[in-house]
Amino acid sequence: MFIGLCGTICAGKRTIANFLAEKHGFQVLRLAAPSTQLERNTGAAKAVIPCIDRDVRAGDGDVSRGDGEDEAVPTFGSVEELLDYVTPRWQQRFVTTDIWTEDVLEALLKRPFFLLVGVDAPLVVRWRRYLENCKDHPIPTLEEFVSKADAHMFDRTTGLAPLFVRATVYLLNSSSSLASLHEQLSAIDLVDETRLRPTWDAYFMQLANLAAQRSNCMKRRVGCVLVREKRVISTGYNGTPRGLTNCNEGGCDRCNGGSAGGSSLSTCLCLHAEENALLEAGRERISRGSILYCDTCPCLTCSVKIAQVGISEVVYSQAYSMDNKTAEVLSAGGVHLRQFSPPREGIVYCNDV
Repeated sequence: MFIGLCGTICAGKRTIANFLAEKHGFQVLRLAAPSTQLERNTGAAKAVIPCIDRDVRAGDGDVSRGDGEDEAVPTFGSVEELLDYVTPRWQQRFVTTDIWTEDVLEALLKRPFFLLVGVDAPLVVRWRRYLENCKDHPIPTLEEFVSKADAHMFDRTTGLAPLFVRATVYLLNSSSSLASLHEQLSAIDLVDETRLRPTWDAYFMQLANLAAQRSNCMKRRVGCVLVREKRVISTGYNGTPRGLTNCNEGGCDRCNGGSAGGSSLSTCLCLHAEENALLEAGRERISRGSILYCDTCPCLTCSVKIAQVGISEVVYSQAYSMDNKTAEVLSAGGVHLRQFSPPREGIVYCNDV
């Protein structure tokens, strides 16, 4: 596993890298900055904020490391050299804070063992960290710090924002205690291998989520995938039947009229995602062992149909108002129902606890 940490100055990237090294046996690797990055950080601003410039050149803004700390850390002149080192050792664990450009990121993302993690913190928190860790250096004004931090992320040529937004996990690190930060990092389990390659559940649920993006129902987007022996039989999403005006174009009066959830269902013209998947597959293609993945727990009406066609299992991610009734019907019909809970992604708050 190879984790890349990318984010704002003084967000704590190096602290998190050290945590991974100390607690999970990761080896820290360095990647030399490209010339454009060095040129930006050796200009006039260097005399104003030397501590920030030192760490930006090193690939971080977490100014907590001491001088000489990087002496034993392997350093590579290019991403190709870095990958030549890591690839044959892919079963080991590595971490770097040196994600410089989109070209570097593209090269790393091609490897199935690489995970990009974004690290950020509120500006006031980062400013205080800088002041605490650079007491032996000339202290810039807050405006100078903000200017440097903005350039680090938003400069059109060398800014890291285009890289940061591609992260799988975003750690918002406002912790003031190392113990608290370590506790929360342990809880989210960054080293979970399923973050690298989706399990079958995660894979099919992602397909269901993708199908939901095609939904034209004005009330709720729902997607569904029907699977047998780990092969997709059919997919479905909710919306009006073929030949009728799409719901989002006024095709269903009930959905467009703002009816409360669960009310006036008999007047709704929209087929549910599960219904569309079952109709697409047909009874002859469904057999015992088939699994239905749906991003929302099926309603009571759909659960009756699911039990009728002989599906063995229903896996869902989001709850629905009829979950208990659905569970009763599916249980009586011999259909196993379970909720899928993937590793946490998106924004993860790391606050003091």
